[in-house]
Amino acid sequence: MPIALLALAIAAFGIGTTEFVMMGLLPEVATDLQVSIPDAGGYISLYALGVVIGAPVLTMIGLRSRRKTMLLNMLVLFTAGNLFSAFAVNHETLLVARFISGLPHGAFFGVGAVVAAGLVAADRRGQAISMMFIGLTVANIVGVPIGTLLGHALGWRWAFGLVAVIGVIALAAVAVLVPKQPKPTEVSLRGELRAFRNPQVWIAFAVVVFGFAAIFSFYSYIKPVLTDVSGFSATAVTPLLAVFGVGMTVGTAVGGRLADRSPLKTLCAGISALAVSLVVFALTAQNPIMAPIMVFLIGATGFTAIPSIQARILDEAKEAPALGSASIQSTFNIANSLGAYLGGVVIAAGFGLVSPSWIGALLALVGLGFAVLSGRLGSRPKRGGVVASHQASPASESELTA
Repeated sequence: MPIALLALAIAAFGIGTTEFVMMGLLPEVATDLQVSIPDAGGYISLYALGVVIGAPVLTMIGLRSRRKTMLLNMLVLFTAGNLFSAFAVNHETLLVARFISGLPHGAFFGVGAVVAAGLVAADRRGQAISMMFIGLTVANIVGVPIGTLLGHALGWRWAFGLVAVIGVIALAAVAVLVPKQPKPTEVSLRGELRAFRNPQVWIAFAVVVFGFAAIFSFYSYIKPVLTDVSGFSATAVTPLLAVFGVGMTVGTAVGGRLADRSPLKTLCAGISALAVSLVVFALTAQNPIMAPIMVFLIGATGFTAIPSIQARILDEAKEAPALGSASIQSTFNIANSLGAYLGGVVIAAGFGLVSPSWIGALLALVGLGFAVLSGRLGSRPKRGGVVASHQASPASESELTA
């Protein structure tokens, strides 16, 4: 694999760290800035809002920029946002800083996926995309725990200072290692938006919204489940969260290889296995041996589908690959909010801490339904009786499903 993918992975590592480290530092930040925990939750939601808004808006602003230039600009904004977070003087300025930090998230991954795919042959595209996203998953194993420990030992501001340093390292790595990208020609906003007339693009978004809301329904409430249901101590939860991160990393790596062979089967198999894993966890959460195993499997099965869905958008939104890929990142954050909300609803209704896993299994099945629908629509003959191009050669199956 090209060494340029390492630069993209380093950047993804930093982005993943800043996205999730706030969750472990929320009480300390709230105490220091003298706000309640619910008010401090805005630091998480404002970051997510920044992702949702920034992904399409910044991508459209940078349509005529070279993709390497776009990546560098996003990393400058990312680094500035985290420095702003580290030096925020009050609640309001930290809210703004977190929003700014989230803005480049989706645009970077959207453009990064296009660049990663262009660095390798078509039959290795899934692996290339997965290499970038492995940086994001490793952040949950290394970056978030280190940032949390640093924040607890020296103060929460040091955690965001560390992320800013990672941003500078990523900026240098992308500048040096990523080859110069050609300048886009004949690009227009109208042409980019035309790609969204393709129903397959919207079906892909639906797969993400429901399929990945299943993961976040489970993950949003994993701590109280592991302590109150599985019986683990609070200190044991941190390594168990790292186990989930390991599962994410393994799933992303394996999913990249499988996506290059059979994207549709990989997508459907991954979501199906996720649904089964969530059901098994719901049934065995009280078992301290089975619970960690299922935490790993849920992370692995859920993230197996990531490379397939990213590659799929690159094919289905060919007129606007960067905008389509960036929009997927917005959709992931919608899935995050939906999963957490529905999980909270069933807990509040008195169904117990394990109930979000049941909701997650149902959401995964809905996502699977959309994936199957996409495959059936794509396999239909085109107008005039011409069969979809994926039947022309085994290597082009990704044109249908990836």
